[in-house]
Amino acid sequence: MPPAGTLTAPLAPPSVARTSAAVLELLLPHRRAADGAGSVPAAAFPAQLRRIAGFVAAGEPVVLTLPGFPCKSPSPAKVLGHLPDEGERLSLAFLDGLCAAVEEVHPPGARMVICSDGHVFGDLIQVPDAHIDAYADELAAVISREGLHRLSLFDLRDILGDLPYDAKRALVHERYAPRLEELRAEVRTDPDTLALYRGITRFLLDDTVGFTGSRSALQRACRRRAYGVVQRSRAWGALIEEHHPRAVRLSIHPQRPGAEKFGLRLLDAADAWTTPWHSCVLLRADGGRELVHRAVAERRGRPVLRDGRPSHFEEC
Repeated sequence: MPPAGTLTAPLAPPSVARTSAAVLELLLPHRRAADGAGSVPAAAFPAQLRRIAGFVAAGEPVVLTLPGFPCKSPSPAKVLGHLPDEGERLSLAFLDGLCAAVEEVHPPGARMVICSDGHVFGDLIQVPDAHIDAYADELAAVISREGLHRLSLFDLRDILGDLPYDAKRALVHERYAPRLEELRAEVRTDPDTLALYRGITRFLLDDTVGFTGSRSALQRACRRRAYGVVQRSRAWGALIEEHHPRAVRLSIHPQRPGAEKFGLRLLDAADAWTTPWHSCVLLRADGGRELVHRAVAERRGRPVLRDGRPSHFEEC
């Protein structure tokens, strides 16, 4: 079998279709669904099949882009600190393993570009840029230490260099973000956009620390910020598409079959919206593991250190 990254001769069209479907079928067991549906065939994802086919036909590694891994939640009730921990380590290993599995059906394999988006909306989620930098730098260190060579990172520093982060955010928003009136209309008419807006509002409410106003004032503020987060997320997606126009687009948010993005679940959690950066890992007594909020993990287990830092919890 040729090593990952090796080009192979272009395939005939029927073989391209079969191989593309086989690649997508490796993703299907890990789909983060918006519709609650169980088994869905590869044919239900034409946008993803079309992009995979472009790489397969050319005999190239399949390139996938995944916006996410922004920074840790600022809520101490959810996470262990502002640096990546066992949740990120396991998730990155899973993603690298998923790319490795592609080599079994498409010898050039796959590589994944993790598009870390913390700086895109750091001001809106109220996380300091210094914490976001530290988080991204530690992600890079984990990828290097663990030998996850099929993964790479992409963030605002790769695009806009040393500009102040407020200037970077303003430029990205001005160039790529949808107008607020358009987004408000979409929230009123599109169930998936409404679910995303509500999910982000809930995260902002849960993540707010030290707010001194009333609950209703906090809710109003979080609703305003949620619109901003969705605008910036759309802007970041457009920017990624501009820089990686052929890539297969993944998402950590639930997606329906037929959407332009494929929702990908990283680790098991009771809530489809839970991510490693809004939670921590609990290793259960039965050997399984799940993502839970820190407050839950503290009730059920004891903390475990890795390299002198809190990493995860083990069930008692």
